[in-house]
Amino acid sequence: MVSKLSGEALEKLQALNNQHVIDFVEKAIALCKPEKVTVITDAKEDIDYVRNLSLANGEEHKLAAEGHTYHFDSKDDQGRDKKHTAYLVSNPVDWGMDDVNSIDKSAGITEINKIMDGIMKGKEMLVAFFCLGPTNSKFSLPALQITDSSYVVHSETILYRAGYEQFKSLNGSDEFFRLIHSAGELENGVTKNIADRRIYIDLEDNTVYTCNNQYAGNSVGLKKLCFRLSIQKAHKEGWLAEHMFLMGVHGKPGRVSYFSGAFPSACGKTSTAMIPGQTIVGDDIAFLKKDNGKVKAVNVEQGIFGIIKDVNGKDDPVIYKSITTPREVIFSNVLISEGKPYWLGMGVETPDSGMGYAGPWTKDSDVKISHPNARFTLRINELENADPKANDPEGVDLDAIVYGGRDSDTTVPVAESLSWEHGVLIGATIESETTTATLGKEGVRTHDPMATLDFISVPLTKYLTDHIAFAEGLTNIPKVYATNYFLKNAEGEFCNSKLDKKVWILWADGRIHGEYEAIKTPIGFIPKFEDVKKLFKDNLNYDYTEKEYLDQFSLRVDAYLAKMERMEKAFSKIQVPEKFQAEFDAQVSRLKEAKAKYNKSVISPYEF
Repeated sequence: MVSKLSGEALEKLQALNNQHVIDFVEKAIALCKPEKVTVITDAKEDIDYVRNLSLANGEEHKLAAEGHTYHFDSKDDQGRDKKHTAYLVSNPVDWGMDDVNSIDKSAGITEINKIMDGIMKGKEMLVAFFCLGPTNSKFSLPALQITDSSYVVHSETILYRAGYEQFKSLNGSDEFFRLIHSAGELENGVTKNIADRRIYIDLEDNTVYTCNNQYAGNSVGLKKLCFRLSIQKAHKEGWLAEHMFLMGVHGKPGRVSYFSGAFPSACGKTSTAMIPGQTIVGDDIAFLKKDNGKVKAVNVEQGIFGIIKDVNGKDDPVIYKSITTPREVIFSNVLISEGKPYWLGMGVETPDSGMGYAGPWTKDSDVKISHPNARFTLRINELENADPKANDPEGVDLDAIVYGGRDSDTTVPVAESLSWEHGVLIGATIESETTTATLGKEGVRTHDPMATLDFISVPLTKYLTDHIAFAEGLTNIPKVYATNYFLKNAEGEFCNSKLDKKVWILWADGRIHGEYEAIKTPIGFIPKFEDVKKLFKDNLNYDYTEKEYLDQFSLRVDAYLAKMERMEKAFSKIQVPEKFQAEFDAQVSRLKEAKAKYNKSVISPYEF
């Protein structure tokens, strides 16, 4: 063991003056038994080493465009593995949620140690340091990543801020997240032993163990695995760690409002953060803290790990331009033909043949041109729409929170909550159809509070209580909005085009600044027709019709009441916070009163 941690590697660790770091690395070496240990600092030569190693060992391959590479995961490792993801706890926890996997810590540690014993034999262990949130900030959370996958570390150098120097500011403290990952035995460059895939999160020791996987949702522990640790830490310390984008909304020249937004995977989250004419701070995870009566927010990451399906030049022009021009980008699980990547919904002619994630591909193949959960990875600061405050250690002043889901029959395209507490209700009652971002069936309606159900690491009662209480002491409370880009009309056609989300966001921005009146309905404030019509004309050069308005903003009262019945059942498993229950009951009462008053299952906005 000593021979593996010596020379330059040991010197780099000793320079941190933190015995907890050395102890953790030595523990990982003893368990995984690598052939070699390499410590990655913030230095450019170290980051270049990782990038070149990933090409040399076949985890990534070059594409024709400068800076572009591609990576394939196993055909059986294409989404988050909920079945084998579990919290390690010493005592049973009443989560108040279905499908929360938790196992006895001692049993889990025994199992994972058995699987990972010698898992890195003959391989190189990489020890890398990162910071969740901006460096040198009250938001900074240091994280130590140990892995034998250069693809994982390369991805993390794009997605996260370098943290080696940040670790020095710990002054020997053990207040950092710890991660051990191994891709396991590889066959043709991809993980072989998928049956032994495990993702275990030790909530007591802030440690993540993950093995026999490469798909970033399972292997890049700094993302959704550390997110679970962050939620627990936020609960203990009185702030919020949320599954939210951050963006600058530019409603008028010289004015910027900052929005966060929570959407389940594949429901328009990244494309909202990348709306043309706006600026992006982050697309996935945000930390929110109170500061002198305001809410300050930061992007936990510095990059994007986005779903590439249906990204094309017409519907998502900013993203499309960013990933089809030279810059550092990793494509995963797309089709490669003559040095170029192709994916579902790209909007270009498909080649006759190529290499896909499941092997050689032709137009006659039963396999799709790319996996529906195929991804792209790139840095935000390379985008033309990166917000100037994207890495501000002070964060941005948060003006609004947007919640959205994939809902074909109920929720209007945009509605403003009646209060902060009502906004918590909106977020807690998100429903969405399942997508390929999670392994399992597609098209099933699921309840996904705050779009964070898979990641909540405290009992749901506590999580909702934290949200209700977060407004206490604030003098500038963010407005809260519900959005839905997937509503269908009576003919079964989508009511929105993909670009319409710009109008809904700009209307919300106008509401923040008192520019628009609104119609008060049982489910919140909705836009007036004339305001939306003008926004469509001014911003999309589109003649918005009254029929479209009525299709989109008529209150489908029976559908809303049915949803509230489903939510009542969903929350029956927990002791609902008193203020939350009051909001729940009030909305049901408003809906029933409207139905009784108008005697209609669908009520025109003009009725209100």
